This record gives sequence, C-alpha cells and structure tokens, in this order.
Amino acid sequence: MNRYRYLRAYMCGIVAPTVFLLIAMFAFTIARYVYNVPIEIDRIIVFPMAVIPNLWGLWNMLYLRLSDTHRIPIALHGPALVLIIVPFGFALARLLGFEFPFHRLLAAGVPIAFVVYYLVWKYIVGFLNHVLEIA
Repeated sequence: MNRYRYLRAYMCGIVAPTVFLLIAMFAFTIARYVYNVPIEIDRIIVFPMAVIPNLWGLWNMLYLRLSDTHRIPIALHGPALVLIIVPFGFALARLLGFEFPFHRLLAAGVPIAFVVYYLVWKYIVGFLNHVLEIA
C-alpha cells in the first residue's frame, strides 16, 4: 500500500489534535455559555483550532519524508514541534493583548508540553502510522 503516503501521513497527524481540540471546545462552550464562567479565551481560540492540526499533519509528513533518509524516532520528532508552536502562540497572544504570566507558563508549560507531545506522538501518531503502513 504505497499510494498516497503523504496524504495518509497528514491524516494520521491531524487525528490527535483534532479530537483533543474538539473536546476542549465542547468543555469551553459548556463552561462559557451554560455555567457563565468568564473565560476570555475567545480571541485566541482560532489559532489552535485552525493551525495546530494542520501543523501536526505537515509535521508527520515531514517525519515520513525524513524517515526515508534518516532514522529519527517519532517520539523525538513530535516534541520538536513544540519549539515551533510555542513562539507563534506567545506572539499571537501578545498581538491580541491576551494577558497571562509568560515566564511562569514557560517554566512549567513547555516541559509539560514536551512530555505530552512525546507520549502522543509515540503512542497515538506512531500507532496510526503503523496501522496505515506508512512508517
């Protein structure tokens, strides 16, 4: 099954963040509009909803392309995406005037993001790549 390798890689990459963001959006909607919790995330929610799944899909396509010439474990390739997402996310938050303590978030959030990305890429994206016979 060698047809459409990159399309299958893209689809494997977008599954995990799309499902997560769907659940997060559901929870946000219930909290905001049912329980009237004043969460001011409306202004920046478009970035993760639109960009993150696409980046994951493209990142998995890059992994597939690189695996033809280099042997990089997917569990190390996936967390490297944090190094791209975090600066863009912070820049967008600053641009939109979303205020939160950046230094505390960097100190705690980035290491947690690396661990979460490691686990998701190793066990979910890697599994889907194996099932679709692309890696």
